[in-house]
Amino acid sequence: MKTISQYKEDIAALMKKASDIDSQCEIENREPTSAELTIKNEILDTVDEYRAVVKTMERQERMREAIEKPHDPATLENKKPKGSGIQVADKDKFNSFGEQLAAVMRAGMPGGSVDKRLTVKNAATGLNETVSSDGGFLVQQDYSAELLKEVINTGVLAQRCRRIPISANSNGIKIPGVDETSRASTRSGGVVAYWKDEAALKTASRPKFRMIELSLKKLIGLCYATDELLGDGPALEAFVKMAFVDEFGFQIDDAIINGTGAGMPLGVLNAGSLVTVSKETGQAAATLVTENIVKMYSRRFASKTNNYIWFYNQSIEPQLMTMSVSVGTGGGPVYMPPGGLNSAPYGMLLGRPAIAIEQAAALGTIGDIMFCDFSDGYLLAEKGGLKTDMSIHVQFLYDESVFRFVLRIDGQPVRASALTPYKGGSGATQSHFIALETRS
Repeated sequence: MKTISQYKEDIAALMKKASDIDSQCEIENREPTSAELTIKNEILDTVDEYRAVVKTMERQERMREAIEKPHDPATLENKKPKGSGIQVADKDKFNSFGEQLAAVMRAGMPGGSVDKRLTVKNAATGLNETVSSDGGFLVQQDYSAELLKEVINTGVLAQRCRRIPISANSNGIKIPGVDETSRASTRSGGVVAYWKDEAALKTASRPKFRMIELSLKKLIGLCYATDELLGDGPALEAFVKMAFVDEFGFQIDDAIINGTGAGMPLGVLNAGSLVTVSKETGQAAATLVTENIVKMYSRRFASKTNNYIWFYNQSIEPQLMTMSVSVGTGGGPVYMPPGGLNSAPYGMLLGRPAIAIEQAAALGTIGDIMFCDFSDGYLLAEKGGLKTDMSIHVQFLYDESVFRFVLRIDGQPVRASALTPYKGGSGATQSHFIALETRS
């Protein structure tokens, strides 16, 4: 990817080309020809695109500098109480996540006091005078980071995506991406090189760009805790972590596969970049055959083969286990189950790992088996800071309190469409995400 200075150099060079056309017209005392006007318009269009890219990159750089700017040691030193080696900031932190949840609970009681260590965020509108915690408390930063890390690691898919942190003062991010749908005649969305004789006419080319926009969506989870559990900080922490982390990890993975893009991330099965491989002629319903696997494999980006992983619903495993390819009068297995190779963490299918996930569709439905490259092909943006609310009213008759967690996150595939390769035509499109059509 070019640097900001390189883009600015390109802009200067392009503007010089436009000025050279004007100078030539002045020397010959004439108006620009139609061809010259066309060239100038193409130059100016490219300059506009480059300036937009530079503006975005400069904004991103400013945000990065603001986030990464180190604290002033002198300021930190001034926060220390005299005669003590402990910073005041340390005293303002909870000793454990369970302790903070207990403080949220106490703040939610009618007439309960709000611990000064709680940070109120985005107070709710309406009549909620008796429940101060309805306004929401931010989870302490270190616990928030730990919880988010556990959520991502719990998910099978989320940890494999390209993650982008969103700054505190932003609700989304726009990333310039190359608008490339075909490599048949041009590359990188419009760049082309020619073999030409000396002094032959050159043909101009320019890449096309598109903006990848991620706008944060809310993922909300509820966790019910009994009064007995609320009285035990460590047990409360362990229980909430287990419930919250597992559910959020599951929901994020499900959105990455099945998300509609409306109020949630856009899943690969609903993305324009998905390649859907046709079933075999006469193929029986709810079956998986060797030809399906081979044709799916052939639609990957060959240069990124090592990034791809098979994801499937475990209901197809009986067919995977017995799938074979004919070799002369004998045959060989297509799928190598776990244990078939020493130290293999997963089953192997055409040399790539095959992992069963809950979010894959049932056998015979599109999405029951997918060949995916999430590391290059899917962007996942999240904004640090979980918001926690608590209510004693929802399950009051059952002596239970309810904690609500809110995480802001969004995601979508990098490409807007599948890619037509240099050779092979539109019937051999390639993608980061390949699925098999429904067999019914």
